[in-house]
Amino acid sequence: MKKVQDYFVPWIEGINMYISNHLELAWRDPGLHRMMSNENPYEPSARVLEAINEYGKKANRYPDQGLIVRSEIAEINGLDGPENVMIGNGSSEVFDMLFRCFLEPGQEVIQHTPCFGIYKLRCNILGGKLISVPMIYEDRQLLFDPDAVIDAITENTKVIAIANPNNPTGNFMDPESFVKIAETGIPFVVDEAYVEFGGPEKSQVSLTKTYKNVLITRTLSKAYGLAGLRFGYALGDKDVISRLSATLIPWNVGTIPMWAALAALKDTEGLRKRIEFNNSEIEFIEESLAEIPGLTIFHSHGNYILFDGSDAGKKGADMVNFALEKGVLFRPQAPMYDREGFFRLTIGSKEENRLAVEVIKEFFSTPST
Repeated sequence: MKKVQDYFVPWIEGINMYISNHLELAWRDPGLHRMMSNENPYEPSARVLEAINEYGKKANRYPDQGLIVRSEIAEINGLDGPENVMIGNGSSEVFDMLFRCFLEPGQEVIQHTPCFGIYKLRCNILGGKLISVPMIYEDRQLLFDPDAVIDAITENTKVIAIANPNNPTGNFMDPESFVKIAETGIPFVVDEAYVEFGGPEKSQVSLTKTYKNVLITRTLSKAYGLAGLRFGYALGDKDVISRLSATLIPWNVGTIPMWAALAALKDTEGLRKRIEFNNSEIEFIEESLAEIPGLTIFHSHGNYILFDGSDAGKKGADMVNFALEKGVLFRPQAPMYDREGFFRLTIGSKEENRLAVEVIKEFFSTPST
């Protein structure tokens, strides 16, 4: 008699449950300052809280297919209608469904690194092969390399995924480069989780009207501040979205997050305030730390900032541990480009950002051991 383990598909062997240790720590110790997960520091707006309360009372009812919120999303993005929009339980589920529709075991996903970890997670769980194309580290900048992405294409390439702005580097790729990649005809997913911070003109959504292979993903976890409600969506050609949507689990987005999302999307003034605060605090932190010798600050169009302290003789892991001793959670970044100085912070409240600046200054003023 076979063991139950013998019935598992072989490509999930060795894959463990995804656990964010920094989030686990933050929930266990609420006194820590959460500056590590690209969360919005402020609670949802009054309009969103009203929607949560109203539709919480209707949680005994199944949700509909989200026609109203999908119509709102289409209108905001200049698309024809709800048929151009697929909603999901965060953009993580959206990526999962996109990859399921395109990828067979052994086929390839191209990602541009460093980048968001979800592409690797969903590729591996489907038995895909991940092709990582590194960005160029030059003149204290991390630059996109679209030609290298195109050169990495093989007959087995089924998906190309690029974040814009990129996480964790915070920069945008040139619009012309998106066109070059779209011209390949390969399913091309542009992850715009943070695009609101840069402004609507930075979105590549218009490409979906010309290229059926281009899909845009978004989330309400960042600028809208709804990370805990899990609401994301994909934008694309209506025929492509229709095929993708057929794979969704019925009622994949609950009643509360669906109507809370609609309230957030309509609260344009609340969004404007969050974006203005975030961008002004990015500027404050960058200016406050600019004079630290050897510290590279990567200018960000997201709600996070990547640093490299290698030229100051500092390790990123040591910075993260030092901040934790001060009650502040920063995000470690694995060594890359033969440099160990990388770390990242998320924009917090005004008070948290000033605390973070002081913690970083203190760390870099301490002689390395």
